Amino acid sequence: MEDLIIPAKTLEQLKTSPSELLIEIAVHLYDTEKLSMGQAKKLAGLTQIDFQKELAKRNVCIKYDIEDFETDLKNLSFLD
Repeated sequence: MEDLIIPAKTLEQLKTSPSELLIEIAVHLYDTEKLSMGQAKKLAGLTQIDFQKELAKRNVCIKYDIEDFETDLKNLSFLD
């Protein structure tokens, strides 16, 4: 696999920094369900909370469905 290289001129035209562009890409990939929350926050180089704040800034909802809820319930039952 090759690294992705974004020319400095492109970043200047976008008026963004490399770290901000990574966040944008990570949020997009999470929102389109190509990356999990864990994968996306790692790509963005952020903590869980900071990544969630970035999602909120962009009006992107956290993906949490019935299957996730059932998994959480099973995990919680191990604590009893």
